[in-house]
Amino acid sequence: MLTIAFPGDESFEQATRPWNLAVHQPVRAVAEAHDADDVAEAVKLARKEGLALAAQPSGHGASGDVEGAILLRTRGLSSLEIDPAARIARVGAGVAWGQVQAAAGAHGLTGLPGSSPVVTVTGYTLGGGLSWFSRAHGWASSSVRSFDIVDAEGRRSTVTRDDELFWALRGGGGDFAIVTAIEFDLHLAPDLYGGRVLWPAERAPEVLEAFREITATAPDELTLWFELLQFPGAPPFVAVDSTYLGQDASTLLAPLDKIGGALSDTRGRMPIAALGDITGEPTDPGAGASKAQLIGDLDGILERLMPIDPLISVQVRHLGGALARPSDSAAGQLDDPYLLYLFGRPGVEDRQREIIDGGRRPYTFLSPGESAADAFPATTLERLRDIKRRHDPDGVFRSNYPVLP
Repeated sequence: MLTIAFPGDESFEQATRPWNLAVHQPVRAVAEAHDADDVAEAVKLARKEGLALAAQPSGHGASGDVEGAILLRTRGLSSLEIDPAARIARVGAGVAWGQVQAAAGAHGLTGLPGSSPVVTVTGYTLGGGLSWFSRAHGWASSSVRSFDIVDAEGRRSTVTRDDELFWALRGGGGDFAIVTAIEFDLHLAPDLYGGRVLWPAERAPEVLEAFREITATAPDELTLWFELLQFPGAPPFVAVDSTYLGQDASTLLAPLDKIGGALSDTRGRMPIAALGDITGEPTDPGAGASKAQLIGDLDGILERLMPIDPLISVQVRHLGGALARPSDSAAGQLDDPYLLYLFGRPGVEDRQREIIDGGRRPYTFLSPGESAADAFPATTLERLRDIKRRHDPDGVFRSNYPVLP
């Protein structure tokens, strides 16, 4: 049964909070769905009241652009099915990547998750989904076989490749329908090698040079992230995180071993379910500020980024591989070989703007104050807007970053 909390109810304030506690969500009400019929009821209610409906399982990508809307929590849609013979997963809108990886990994299979095991599959995939394994297999959205949805009239249906919504939902965000379940391909991963090497920050020039050398010739199965870290109360560090879809990447990563002074090295064979341990990101909500930008090269990057303080982390992700090849989805093709991502506590926004002054970023890396126009090329954005106008002419759905102004 659909349950609804209103301002003044004991549970209302807690129910409105997104993952990033720095984001305020001034919604009219919060509806909690437990199945697809509840979602359909919520859509019909929003239409009747003339209100927008914003779906969030946990609110990892929340922008705060939900004033006056009904916030729809879908974490109760928790079904998870793995077909190991067909290599297919089917998950409800509330399922997190850690759950999928634990279930798929038992069969030597993997989805295409990012760095955090607590991010839900649905929101991540609707925004494209930039994975540790995207160099080998593309966007997470590229592996989708079908979406179960509720449309703007409150009707349930399944969207497959023959429907134009299929293109839009694979990377265009949640502006077009409420997704209640996703079916997607799993990929063979009988072996996984990965981990983090950590050095004092003064080694950053050497580490960056090794990172540049390795990524210049890396096979698609190998992914590296260069990181600068400044944890509260600790000295600054530099690190390289890596994953390899194979038994051993030590030869490929040999340039890292030539750098002296490593403080720790966790590289080795690891289970698929332990993927989130590499970066060790927080699994509880907190307040933060982030900003990202696709970049074409690493020239002068350290001069822009150091000192790390007042940021907590600076990350350069290696892209390329399958991401640089044509894509028949809204997520599109990424021509830039790297992604720069900055994170800190609220109050670091000025420093972030000094480092990043524009450029494109993937949809799931948008931050409050940015828009869908910062994520998509003009032709893609116009096609998404056209689909939005035809499938949701009354504006029932409001995504974190709407495609229409």
